[in-house]
Amino acid sequence: MTDQEHENSSEDSDELFEHYRIQVDPGQSLIRIDKFLSDRLPNASRNRIQNGIRDGLVKVNGLDIKSNYKVRPDDVVSISLPQPPRDTDVVPENIPLNIVYEDAELLVVDKPAGMVVHPAYNNWTGTLVNALVYHFQNLPEMPDNEGRPGLVHRIDKDTSGLLVIAKTEHALNRLARQFFDHSIERTYQALVWGVPEKLEGTVDVKLGRSLKDRRVVTAYPDGDYGKRAITHYKVLQDLRYVSLIECKLETGRTHQIRAHMKYLGHPLFNDATYGGDKILKGTVFSKYKSFVQNCFKILPRQALHAQSLGFVHPASKELLHFNSTLPNDFKEVIDKWENYVQYN
Repeated sequence: MTDQEHENSSEDSDELFEHYRIQVDPGQSLIRIDKFLSDRLPNASRNRIQNGIRDGLVKVNGLDIKSNYKVRPDDVVSISLPQPPRDTDVVPENIPLNIVYEDAELLVVDKPAGMVVHPAYNNWTGTLVNALVYHFQNLPEMPDNEGRPGLVHRIDKDTSGLLVIAKTEHALNRLARQFFDHSIERTYQALVWGVPEKLEGTVDVKLGRSLKDRRVVTAYPDGDYGKRAITHYKVLQDLRYVSLIECKLETGRTHQIRAHMKYLGHPLFNDATYGGDKILKGTVFSKYKSFVQNCFKILPRQALHAQSLGFVHPASKELLHFNSTLPNDFKEVIDKWENYVQYN
């Protein structure tokens, strides 16, 4: 719930509009309603949820409750607000697309860093999907994925690189199946802090949302929490303080490479979410500090690029493979590290 939503909720309103209805799982353990909802609604803080409960915007089985109410199996939790839910219709926007391949069934685009893939909280316009619905008509949607036409997968806002987009229902289903079966070939290039002790290896560690901050994904090597995630990595270039690595994804979890590399102790260069926006390797000299800060300015994002994509064409059954060159900001920072290591 946003501050504006909470502000509006305290005003007199003739009508409330249901935004969320959550059926609690049959196996759910007893847990406070505010904690339960903060886990389910990543964009709503616990404090805002408590305010919403206080203002009568949250009901369980149709009844008002308090923040210390403990949800039970099969409870029905509803959240209502004074304004109607946002329409899932996407506004077409004339945003240029870098299309590297297109036919009647699909297209492959090279997304720039900084572009959000689909409309969501705080990013309703200017996304890849806003551009897609402008340039293409009647793109299919996955079930329960309204407002994201054509999308089979996604990459983070500040990650650059390749995405496949489905133009037909047939292509959507066939490509989704390949992602589900982990048969899609995907390689990324990343610049990470330090040099992994093993120059080539596999990270097979479960990942899940952090219990402290839902925006962050955490590695859970022990226990049952999280979903299995597998990343194969190889060091391409040892630059003493940082290294350029190639990652091949076997699974496709949210923030998989970013979280796995942090788990290995080698966060991505300038990845603020996972601690890579600090100097994690190197000297204390001011010259070095200035050099790193300058690299951060050149590459103001996590150093991650979706470099290649391979899949079986849904109609022709031909194996297609696409490559994308590193963007200029990424290449410039690598060049700077090469020069620094050579002359220092």
